[in-house]
Amino acid sequence: MTLSQENSNTQHELVKIGIVSISDRASTGVYEDKGLPALQSWLSTALKNPLQFEPRLIPDEKERISATLIELVDVGCSLVLTTGGTGPAIRDVTPEATLAVADKEMPGFGEQMRQISLKFVPTAILSRQVAVIRAQSLIINLPGQPKSIAETLEGLKDAQGQSVVHGIFAAVPYCIDLIGGPYLETHDEVCKSFRPKNAIRAPRV
Repeated sequence: MTLSQENSNTQHELVKIGIVSISDRASTGVYEDKGLPALQSWLSTALKNPLQFEPRLIPDEKERISATLIELVDVGCSLVLTTGGTGPAIRDVTPEATLAVADKEMPGFGEQMRQISLKFVPTAILSRQVAVIRAQSLIINLPGQPKSIAETLEGLKDAQGQSVVHGIFAAVPYCIDLIGGPYLETHDEVCKSFRPKNAIRAPRV
C-alpha cells in the first residue's frame, strides 16, 4: 500500500520514503501498531517535499526484514526508516538484518541516537540502532516508541526552542545529496537540516 502526501509547492522534489514497523505482536494484530503512524506524522511535518510513503508492518524475522529493505530500495525509496527490534532480546534482529544488506555502514547515526536517548534513560546503552547505505538509499533503524522516534529525529530543544542536542535528521538531507538522491528540504522550526554552503540550493518561491 502506498500513502501520498500532497504538497502545494510542486517545485520541491518528490521523495519516496520506506517506513517499516517491525513487531511480532503488531504484525499479527495482537495490538495496534503505532510505529508507522508516528513515522509518517513526523516526516510529513518536518519535510517540505511532497512525500510518497511505502509502509510495511512485518514480524521480527531477520530474512523478512532484509528482504523488505531490499524491496524498498529497489522500488526507489531514497530513505528507509525502521522502528522496532533494536534491543538485546532474542527476537530483536533488526540491526543484523540491516547490516546484512549494507554497502556501507554509517555509525554516526546510531551513536547520536544513543546520546540523545541517554538524556532520558540509562538503558539507552542497550539500544543497537544502526544506519547503512545500500545503493542510493539511506536506511536508518529508529527506536520503537513514538516519543523516542521524534526525539532522535528532531533532537532536544530548550524552553526557547533552541537546539540543545542535534537530532539525526539534521544530517539526513545532505547524506542523501551525497549518494545521489533527491534534495530534501525541512521546516526549520521542526528540524533544521545542515548542508555546507556550497551544497545549499536557492530557496523555493
